[in-house]
Amino acid sequence: MVPDQALLDAARRGDEAAFERVLAPYRGELHAHCYRMLGSLHDTEDAMQEALLRVWRNLDSLADSAALRAWLYRIATNACLDLIARRKKRLLPVEYAPAADPTQPPGEPVAESAWIEPYPDEALGVEDGRAAPDADYERREALELAFVAAMQHLPARQRAVLILREVLGFSAQEVGETLEASVPSVNSALQRARRTIAEKVPERSQQLTLRELGDRRLREIVDDYMEAMRGGDVNRVVSMLTEDMAWSMPPLASWYGGPAGGLAQIELFLRNGPLSGEWVWRHRPSSANGQLAVATYTWFEPERAFIPFSLDVITLDGDRIKDVTAFVVRAADAADGYGRWPEYPTSPELVHSVFERRRLPTRLED
Repeated sequence: MVPDQALLDAARRGDEAAFERVLAPYRGELHAHCYRMLGSLHDTEDAMQEALLRVWRNLDSLADSAALRAWLYRIATNACLDLIARRKKRLLPVEYAPAADPTQPPGEPVAESAWIEPYPDEALGVEDGRAAPDADYERREALELAFVAAMQHLPARQRAVLILREVLGFSAQEVGETLEASVPSVNSALQRARRTIAEKVPERSQQLTLRELGDRRLREIVDDYMEAMRGGDVNRVVSMLTEDMAWSMPPLASWYGGPAGGLAQIELFLRNGPLSGEWVWRHRPSSANGQLAVATYTWFEPERAFIPFSLDVITLDGDRIKDVTAFVVRAADAADGYGRWPEYPTSPELVHSVFERRRLPTRLED
């Protein structure tokens, strides 16, 4: 896509409306790119703000308008690299510590800045399919939780190389220009990144699984999950899970199940925790990171309404649930409060980023 020259000239003269129109076709994909690099919606917003400021200040330096997209990616990538240099990598709870004992209190949360955050599908601005014939990953596939988590295990420049080459389809020469590196060094970094990612990312992506199951079966899975959770039917929930299923709840480091704990641990967690019968639940279907998701709500007596509790992002293995990553939006003010999270109010900041960004209701009467 080549921008309109008159529009670009107006933007160079300081016309803010023209600047916004020049950037509009690229905002969504740049936002997704920053998220792949950073794994955090908050960090993505910071990187985008810095990148757009650099674009505004340096638009006169763009010699070839046909190279606008590559130039924007160069600026956004380097803004992300600068941010990565100042912040720790983000993880999912299953990478942070061994599975917890479901008979014990879950403990206190780790700082929110430790965790990967869910990405709203409404913000994707990303087409399906591959960006180029030689790109190894589909663009939506490269936003799945497993892929984004795997990216965090790469050194920053390897991360940039793999995303620019294998997701976005830029040539080794273009990537070298972005990173001020030689083509051989780009290719070497790519090979190292590929080896690491091959160990971390499942062979079958969620995008492939979702397509194979089809919309009807996916609706059945989501409906069954919501009905079983609402009814407190532990046996029914467990019947939907794989043997090595993992259930995590960031910002808590505690998680349950996995290959070591198995379904017996998940069953104990459900019976002792969310499905103990102490709390009343409601649910709404949603999505995140190109995956199935369910928004959960619990009755909160002070407001006489159901208020947000978590966004459960679901990872499938065939038509069974392999992982639930429940991004909790409640705030407890005492160390012993996390075992009774549904009785505490919401965090306004988390509700905004996890619920409002997805246009999910923040209050249900029934």
